[in-house]
Amino acid sequence: MTALIDVSGRLTKMPAEAGLPVSYNLKIGDTRLPLNELIGRPIQIEFEGMIRCIHCDRSTNKSFSQGYCYPCFRKLAACDTCIMSPEKCHYHLGTCREPEWGETHCMVDHVVYLANSSGLKVGITRGTQVPTRWIDQGAVSAIPMLQVATRQLAGLVEVVCKQHVADRTNWRAMLKGDVPELDLAGERSALLCRIQPELAELREQHGDDALREASGEALDLSYPVEVWPEKVKTHNLDKTPTVNGILQGIKGQYLILDTGVINIRKYTAYHIRLQVYPRAG
Repeated sequence: MTALIDVSGRLTKMPAEAGLPVSYNLKIGDTRLPLNELIGRPIQIEFEGMIRCIHCDRSTNKSFSQGYCYPCFRKLAACDTCIMSPEKCHYHLGTCREPEWGETHCMVDHVVYLANSSGLKVGITRGTQVPTRWIDQGAVSAIPMLQVATRQLAGLVEVVCKQHVADRTNWRAMLKGDVPELDLAGERSALLCRIQPELAELREQHGDDALREASGEALDLSYPVEVWPEKVKTHNLDKTPTVNGILQGIKGQYLILDTGVINIRKYTAYHIRLQVYPRAG
């Protein structure tokens, strides 16, 4: 029988590594708990009523943009509107909130990709965030489509692709595990054909080297899930600060319990107490 685990601290996004299945850790304060080996055990997550900004450590009554206090939300480039709408990047106008941050996060190579998380979708991420971004979205497979020079350019390509392909994940379908199989290489070829006129225009504006077609193969991903939920019910720590259940799996940034699912990333900066109990019997 495995001993009780009792840990308290500030919660952050779950680190994960690609594998068969994906390997997860839960980061609470300075503690990293290997989660895969805890599947099947009863757990309790208790919100202790404190939220501390992940940038300045200021106490805040509400988390903004997944872990920031309101002053940081208003001043940091990481919280600007162009993060959610990268085509609106204004670095080139000289109005970036933090030009140095923009240099390292936006003015670097990005990947425009196709993923299968709840069906076909298009997305973008920094080249260094592959495959982390795909795992965070719960994709069962993903393939790079284009390598582009900046975040804004990736956003402009994504806007073009959204006329043909969804850009959002149906997270409920993703968590039920009923994701259809797709030929991502074939989908990539078909979409590239459809958007050639728009890509040609972007190359004329930004240079041929600014957009390069990717030739990499699709990456298949599987997740440590013992039981898929038939109906997805969500836990909300703001409304119900104590959550109990048997951990049945992990996918994306969600813990799947027999009592419902909880999005760990949503509660970044929340101080929690986690207790993991021995398996029954």
